[in-house]
Amino acid sequence: MRCLLVGVVFGPGRTADESLDELAALVTSAGLVPAGREVCRRSRQDPEFFVGSGKADALLERIKAEDIGVVVFDQELSAVQQRNLGEHWGVPVLDRPELILDIFARRARSHEGKLQVELARLEHLSARLVRGWTHLERQRGGIGVRGGPGEKQIELDRRMLTARVRRLRVQLEQIRKQRRNRRRARQRREVFSVSLVGYTNSGKSTLFNALARSDTFAADQLFATLDTLSRRVRLPGGEWIVLSDTVGFVRDLPHQLVDAFQATLEETAEADLLVHVVDASAPDRDEQVLQVERVLAEIGASEVPCLTVLNKIDLTGWAPDLERDSCGSIIKIMVSAFTGTGIDGLREAIEQRVRLRGRGAEPAVSGTGAEPDGEPERGGSSPETRQTVA
Repeated sequence: MRCLLVGVVFGPGRTADESLDELAALVTSAGLVPAGREVCRRSRQDPEFFVGSGKADALLERIKAEDIGVVVFDQELSAVQQRNLGEHWGVPVLDRPELILDIFARRARSHEGKLQVELARLEHLSARLVRGWTHLERQRGGIGVRGGPGEKQIELDRRMLTARVRRLRVQLEQIRKQRRNRRRARQRREVFSVSLVGYTNSGKSTLFNALARSDTFAADQLFATLDTLSRRVRLPGGEWIVLSDTVGFVRDLPHQLVDAFQATLEETAEADLLVHVVDASAPDRDEQVLQVERVLAEIGASEVPCLTVLNKIDLTGWAPDLERDSCGSIIKIMVSAFTGTGIDGLREAIEQRVRLRGRGAEPAVSGTGAEPDGEPERGGSSPETRQTVA
């Protein structure tokens, strides 16, 4: 389906090019075809149409002329603005948070992942019930009719949503308790845990494959996978670690997703080492680093020791290099996960951190504890399992 990307710039001197580039990638990941862009400049948003009535009329002509099937905004719209624009243009209107939620819903594969995405979508929906759709204004009344005399449809919908959200939270809390038990068991066995974090499409899955000698799915698209893999990996010096590949973060990640995925995000906060993978070829890599650091601070992982990895140096022409702190510990290293350049140095850097912590015993191969997500696979030298995180 052809879609029109709309970005609104508030204030002078700002641009929307890089933001719309990322929105185009998100739209492609959702299965839509970006057919055009429109950048609007305003001092403040219009409460009725967000872009103003005049711009809304102008966009209506473009939508008709270019056969646009859906309009996607790079900003978050209110329920009233989204409804008004949809009625005015006669096509569905999505905002950025709703688009990201849709992508997560499409990509979730594990049971826990589906529960978390559903919770996030229901919480997003519950905030839009009031004046969101005209059918919610109907009343249900009469003797023996569900809901009681005079009870509005919106009240019934809100109550059903609240009940479903409550059940989902109970199920996710049970999963959180199970994960805490597994984490305590790993800590008793002194298993060193390493989590790959970073902006989406920075090459984390490719780097995971290079470090773990694995063949997990990796693709040049945003949120290529949501189900995180965790594997035990033996380092060159004989130390063992549990390596986890997490889903990438993104600018303006919907807060409902962060809240719903809190259980699995705790794994990142409890890791012994974070490997922050940065796309060295990205023109806005500094902004991407700041976005990742904001999310890490939000989930309580800002104090976890971190090793920065500048990935994709094959696209920049840089030579593999590293940076050390005043104590001689490696704090930044340049690699190419695609070509394998610098991977041996990264293994040594991780091994250095393991030795500093004095943890590197071989994980158990059965029962709970060694593997972060339950029973390992039988008959393989590198057991793996899946969980979903945001």
